[in-house]
Formats: sequence, C-alpha cells, structure tokens
Amino acid sequence: MVDYRPFGRTGVQISSLTLGAMNFGQRGNPDHEDGIRIIHRALDEGINAIDTADVYSQGESEEIVGKALAGGRRDDVFLATKFHGQVGDNPQHRGNSRRWIFRAVENSLRRLNTDWIDLYQAHRPEPDTDFDETLGALTDLVRQGKVRYLGTSTFEPSAVVEGQWIAERRGRERVVSEQPPYSILAREIERELLPVAQRYGLAVIPWSPLAGGWLAGGYHPGIEAPISLRADRFPARFDPAWPANAAKLAAVAELAALAEQAGLSLIHLAIAFVLQHPAVTSAIIGPRTLAHLESQLGAAKVTLSPDVLDRIDAIVPPGTTLNPADSGYQPPSLADPARRRRGGTR
Repeated sequence: MVDYRPFGRTGVQISSLTLGAMNFGQRGNPDHEDGIRIIHRALDEGINAIDTADVYSQGESEEIVGKALAGGRRDDVFLATKFHGQVGDNPQHRGNSRRWIFRAVENSLRRLNTDWIDLYQAHRPEPDTDFDETLGALTDLVRQGKVRYLGTSTFEPSAVVEGQWIAERRGRERVVSEQPPYSILAREIERELLPVAQRYGLAVIPWSPLAGGWLAGGYHPGIEAPISLRADRFPARFDPAWPANAAKLAAVAELAALAEQAGLSLIHLAIAFVLQHPAVTSAIIGPRTLAHLESQLGAAKVTLSPDVLDRIDAIVPPGTTLNPADSGYQPPSLADPARRRRGGTR
C-alpha cells in the first residue's frame, strides 16, 4: 500500500506513487487488456494518481487509460495528462500556443473518455511562445471546467518562477506543480528547482526515478546492456560506451552493493531515495508489465536511514547529474548555436 501526501497547497491528497502510462501502447506494451490490468492493480493497491500525455504512443496511452477508468473508477482518480509534443504529421499539431491547446485538450478528453482533466501540464517549455499566451489559454480551460489544475514538466527554475509572476500580475490561474526528472543518477534539480518549488508551495511529481531503467537492476559492468527501445532511440543516455554512461554504470554497481547491504532491492532503494526528499510529492513509476509494477509497489513503504543516504551522497554528490543528457530538456540557448553567436553565417 501507499501513503498520501498534499498536492501542493490545493487541498488534494495524492498517493506517494503515481502510475505513469508512457509504456502503454505501441511505444511499450501494445496489449490494451494487459495495460488495463496493470492500471486496475495499481488502483487496487491504493495508487490514486495516473499520469499520461497525448504524445505517448500518439494518443494510444490515453485511450488505454480511458478504457481502464470506465465503469465508475474515474471519480476516484487524480488524472493528469500533458500537451506540447508532436501529434501526427501536421506541424501545427504541437506546441504551447492557444490554438493548439484548445484542440489538444478536446482530443485528450475524448481519448480519456472523461469530462475533465485534474492536472493539465505543459510537457516542455517553448521559449518562443509567450508563457502568458499559454497560461491564458489554460486559465480559460479551468474556467470552462475542462481542467482543474495546471502543471509544467521539465521546466527550468526561472520559467517556474516566471509562471508564478504571470499568474499574479495578469490574473491567470497559477501553475501548482512541476514534473521534473529526478533519480540518484540525475540530481541536478536539488540545486535550485526543488527549493523553488518549496518556496512557492508547488507539488513535485518526478519522472524516471529509476533513471530510465539504469536503477532497475539490469545494468552491470562487463555485462551487455539490456535490449531497450529507448536505448536505440537515445544512445547518448544509454550506450555504456559513452563516457558519461560509463560513469553511470560505475555508480550503479556501487548502488547495487549498497542496496544489498541495506537488505533492499536496487529498485526500492532508488524510488525510496526520491520519495524521501521533502519537496517531492509523488514519484512516477512507469511499468510496462505487471511484474514491473509489483517490483516497484513496495518502495512507498521504505525509509532509508541517514547512513544509507550519506553513502548515496558519496556515490553521486547532491546536485549532480552524471550525464547531462538525462536532464530531459536542453534550452534553445544551448542547442542552437545561432542564439549565442553574434552575426556571421555558416
């Protein structure tokens, strides 16, 4: 079973584990009935929060979640989804503009088979779109009753603060949560984002507490890495031959030994670490199979001792992300050379 924590200052209580639905559909597990079984098992164990996105398997994930919540289970679930990513081939079907948000929300409501979304989140920042444009559209959706609360995912601390200022100064609905990447191997958000969230009373629901599978027990020095669709798509994050990933592999070996000494699975150690930060509301777990879910459920009841936490800090120091590719977002100011070079042409 899980415990329940305040969702920021909203008055809502959500489970300390959130069921992430990214792996439901062609992107992960294409068996709809299996996905429904996983969702029902999570709900039966007390998980009351589900997180998905319109871009996960191009809407198929939302459809599976909608099927699972049919028949009276919807009212008991805090349902979150996201917009921003490219859906389909039309270049207009993406982004954080008012035009796309109004269409995206209707598509998500239809796929989820619901009249309202509890938490509607901007999946990534879009610096070339005025944040007030985005918050203005989202505010209208709240006032129409289609959305209850607003959130962001993988936003930088400055953007999180900007959202709070816009809401106060322009009469917009306030963003109440942030969904960043956070794990023992990716601790960058401890530097500034988590303190900012605490300062503004935001809920924090981290994704990838198992570091994309690195902390699930399948990665060992000298042993071939497990086959993974994510590894094929993102070699910078998963290929052990890359220096930053070699550092992750060495850390995982030390963490696995620590978990064994503490009488824990590496999975439980990793998730419990995330849940023990005072700024964290709920950790998102993303099982592809029922066995994956079962292996993660017990982590909500694990409390790590100060000694174990100190040893984790010695392996991966606070505020350190071993591979920058695990940060989840690279701002255009870094990704686009033209934005940091005055004049000249290639």
